Amino acid sequence: MGGIFGVASKRSCTLELFYGIDYHSHLGTRRGGMAVCGEQGFQRAIHNIENSPFRTKFESDVEEMEGNLGIGCISDYDPQPLLIQSHLGSFAITTVGKINNMEELLQKVYENGNTHFQEMSSGQINATELVAALICKKDSIVEGLQFVQQVIDGSMTILLMTKDGIYASRDRLGRTPLIVGKKEDGYCVSFESFAYLNLGYSDYRELGPAEIDYITPDGVKVVAEPGKEMRICSFLWVYYGYPTSAYEGVNVEEMRYKCGSMLAQRDAQAGDVHPDIVAGVPDSGIAHAVGYANESGIPFARPFIKYTPTWPRSFMPTKQSQRNLIARMKLIPVKALIKEKKLLLIDDSIVRGTQLRETTEFLYQSGAKEVHVRPACPPLLYGCKYLNFSRSKSDMDLITRRVIQERETNVTQEVLDDYADPCSKRYEAMLEAIRKQQNFTTLRYHRLDDLEKSIGIEPCKLCTYCFSGKE
Repeated sequence: MGGIFGVASKRSCTLELFYGIDYHSHLGTRRGGMAVCGEQGFQRAIHNIENSPFRTKFESDVEEMEGNLGIGCISDYDPQPLLIQSHLGSFAITTVGKINNMEELLQKVYENGNTHFQEMSSGQINATELVAALICKKDSIVEGLQFVQQVIDGSMTILLMTKDGIYASRDRLGRTPLIVGKKEDGYCVSFESFAYLNLGYSDYRELGPAEIDYITPDGVKVVAEPGKEMRICSFLWVYYGYPTSAYEGVNVEEMRYKCGSMLAQRDAQAGDVHPDIVAGVPDSGIAHAVGYANESGIPFARPFIKYTPTWPRSFMPTKQSQRNLIARMKLIPVKALIKEKKLLLIDDSIVRGTQLRETTEFLYQSGAKEVHVRPACPPLLYGCKYLNFSRSKSDMDLITRRVIQERETNVTQEVLDDYADPCSKRYEAMLEAIRKQQNFTTLRYHRLDDLEKSIGIEPCKLCTYCFSGKE
């Protein structure tokens, strides 16, 4: 995915920028970057962080870079921020989002016959470079940012830094968050709301969908009013968001407690499961499990511990087989809490199913009598169209879609809608097939209606496309 952070200060911002970006390391694993602007003009650094954390790679850059304005990112895809020279002047730009109509937009910028792009090693065009080219087709930066939001199919949240200030543009339907923090000598802007708290900033305002703010050390000016429609990603609360963050006023950790509580209520209604302990798959599953334990009265325990000293979150290779191995290496069983126990295990989600199956197997090998699994979100039936959550190339990477393909001769939209309905026979059959495949004792997913309740904002403002297929 990715995260972005910016600072506009009356003094040097480099150190604050460094720590603010670092607090987004859970959102990406490939590249980090930071750009500053001051008396020496624009300065920039970009590093690969696949095998080393952001802090390690950028420590020396912080000592050399100087400026009172800065933006930066953790990026799972493109190298950024980019430095651009154009008829709009010089600027640095960084983005978070996904472009589905890349070819169509490339043709738009080729219309004058004088535009070219650097090709990345992957053979693709840097999406941030394309965004910059689209902005530069207009007569002002604000017009350009608005134009980008109009023409992109997908989502795009942008920080654009000139020599005088930072333009912060939230994506058209607010699928990703963007929050401004304030302190005596300046302002910051951040994807994650917690990233600036230890830097001395307090919450100032959250940008609305399609809103554009212009941020300087002296103030924040709204230069494009927010739109009325919102589709913020519900998966931010389930998995990607950091526990201390809040989006649209809803804290991630609190939402996960509610989610676990509702899972426990559904199990109590069914009355068919009686585990000895409740556990969460570290890290994101733990809060869900605490919520379940508090509601049910069943003890919470940690039957496996995540080993992080040599396996930080930032080290997560792009190759799926390596990801599976590292995920397994991180989790170390506590056999005393597993042997002869009936375990109820909560994970944030089941995507491909590979990692959770391996986790279940080592619980059995460690002596577990039963392993009941409760994913903290509904079954994932569709790959995300709006955010770069994964490198999956097809919906068939999802365990749900593989099961459906095996069961159905003709997978129509009507059929998929039926599989998404937790009251349908097809839904029950899908869960039973997954349960058998994964060797779970029982399997019960969080329902979509319960997920919406656990978040607590109007369902029409949430994007739940990956669960329902509804735009």
